[in-house]
Amino acid sequence: MKLKHGYYHLIAILTVAIWGLTFVATKVLINHGLTPQEIFFYRFLIAYIGIWAISPKRLFAADLKDELWLLTGGLFGGSLYFFTENTALGITQASNVAFIICTAPLLTTILSLLFYKNEKATKGLIYGSLLALVGVGLVVFNGSVVLKLSPAGDLLTLLAALSWAFYSLVIRKMTGRYPTVFVTRKIFFYGVLTILPAFLLHPLRPDFDVLLQPIVLSNLLFLAVLASLICYILWNVVLKQLGTMRASIYIYLNPLVTMVASVLILHEQITWITLMGAGCIILGVYLAEKK
Repeated sequence: MKLKHGYYHLIAILTVAIWGLTFVATKVLINHGLTPQEIFFYRFLIAYIGIWAISPKRLFAADLKDELWLLTGGLFGGSLYFFTENTALGITQASNVAFIICTAPLLTTILSLLFYKNEKATKGLIYGSLLALVGVGLVVFNGSVVLKLSPAGDLLTLLAALSWAFYSLVIRKMTGRYPTVFVTRKIFFYGVLTILPAFLLHPLRPDFDVLLQPIVLSNLLFLAVLASLICYILWNVVLKQLGTMRASIYIYLNPLVTMVASVLILHEQITWITLMGAGCIILGVYLAEKK
């Protein structure tokens, strides 16, 4: 059982590591003229089409109430999360977004304690979460004492973090009621469905000359197949096996992965402050996960 339990911790780390690389792929697509809502639409649409190959052919949940819960999951874990986060990136500093989005585990813990009376937060989880969040701050801001607030952008980012926390609770509610692949497929479907109103302001006009460029197509497939289709299934399994609060702690590793990728791909330098932050993140996650 211990070996099996450790296996799911490794899956969580791998999933978060892949998600830590999605910012680079998204940035490449934006540089080629795609809007945030277009990227999300193509990403989830391709993932939705792909999941039919492995998904049970069941179309709907057992009742309307569960179907509405799945719609809520698609909204919070899909369209609302990505739309608010990507919009925030356009009106506030990227460092603000990177830091605020990492409050998602803390918000998930708070919501879990509020909605589920049987949930208990250990001292290790609380102190570890706070230490990891301090580490995220050190990595993201890298010792900068300049704090530039953008109320609209920062509030949008906080809404994105809150959306992910609510998504985690929805997945917990559906856990055990339906197969993980079925739930994930419904999340993709309702994610695509609920992003459509955004195109009323900025109509979708596919430019196939751009979409079929190798660099654009490869990054879209990375986001759709690996970061969405595979990682969403894996993450929903992790939420089921480790529990909502413990699984969410691994999101703190996201900036750490981005930092490593920046060094390897962009050849950025690591300062002693980022190393200290990395140490705080690793120690914080360890304390939070330690029983």
